[in-house]
Amino acid sequence: MLTEFGKAFIFILMAIIFVVGIVYLSKLIRPSRPTHEKLKTYECGENPEGSPWIKFNIRFYVVALIFLIFDVEVVMLIPWAMVYKDFGITGFLVGGIFLVLLGLGMAYEWRKGDLEWEKPKVVPPTLNKAKIKPDVEKELVEA
Repeated sequence: MLTEFGKAFIFILMAIIFVVGIVYLSKLIRPSRPTHEKLKTYECGENPEGSPWIKFNIRFYVVALIFLIFDVEVVMLIPWAMVYKDFGITGFLVGGIFLVLLGLGMAYEWRKGDLEWEKPKVVPPTLNKAKIKPDVEKELVEA
């Protein structure tokens, strides 16, 4: 007699065998006629320019992660909106506090500049020799 874990194991094993079998079967029966057009990288209907193996700026990943974080938090508002009347003013205030914290997080990201596509280039400070006192300049030359 199988336990519940045994039944789950058999179910997962059958699912894996089914997926691998279907992929292998489709590889056997499909036609294989690669052409130059089929082997090109597809970029949403646009003609690709350059190599597909370029390094992306980390800003794209940061913006995507920020989007996911705020998107998931906003999705959490749907259940709250459905049942906040059942909890009265307390349920409404909890949702309001959540929205205020969400707004503060968005303001923080905006103020920090993480939502900007282009950051201003950092110009390193330069040493202006005209402002250096002559005695300090002599010490620098002697050293």
